[in-house]
Amino acid sequence: MIADRCGNPEHALSTVAMPARSRRTTTSGSLFGEVSERLPLFEPLPPDVLHALTTSGLGRGCLTASLRARLRKAGYRDLGHLAQTSPEAIASIRKFGPVRTDYVRTFILAEIARWLPGARETHAAGATGARRLERLRDWPVEQLPLDADAIAALGLAGCSCADMAGQSRFELLGTGVVLSGDVDRVVTTLARFLGGGGMAASLPTQGAIDAPASETEAIAARRAAQLATQDREWEDAAPARA
Repeated sequence: MIADRCGNPEHALSTVAMPARSRRTTTSGSLFGEVSERLPLFEPLPPDVLHALTTSGLGRGCLTASLRARLRKAGYRDLGHLAQTSPEAIASIRKFGPVRTDYVRTFILAEIARWLPGARETHAAGATGARRLERLRDWPVEQLPLDADAIAALGLAGCSCADMAGQSRFELLGTGVVLSGDVDRVVTTLARFLGGGGMAASLPTQGAIDAPASETEAIAARRAAQLATQDREWEDAAPARA
């Protein structure tokens, strides 16, 4: 029986402090772990910092040329784009996964720290997660897509969405009060709350990649081609690997 957890953030925060994990792993932890996988790597950054990330391409020395090529094929042209993308979306790219996604986040954080003092503390995964969890405290659990009887049966009546986020999927399903589809809808709703009413950044459509529909997109496409050429030049100039 799940009860007496209102205002107790330990479950959710234990997930925040850990590196990104696969979807299969996070489903046995708190719902907040699943929610975090659907949200951007970083919360909104200052325009000048985001611009610096965008103009730096995919970062020299961050990944091999083949991995950068896979990112571009998937529609990711620069670090600014990746910073606004969810771990779940990045990890789904072929040859990527939770470990490389975590490495990408660490690399981007180091780049952000070059232009933004205190970024390593402010935008660390744990600090970002703690802020998001705190925002969920402003939302009553009754805002979630569960009926009042189910919420009461779970012992969460009068609690906040943060309290629900701290629950374990395994424990919730074990009560028999909710089904897997119910938990999925709760996770999706929590992600929407934290994403400002919309879903986290997702993969662009292939059509948008192949046929830029505006002048801005055309400029971005030309910039991506220039960065790809620059990457090849850097790769060619690099010492041969043993």
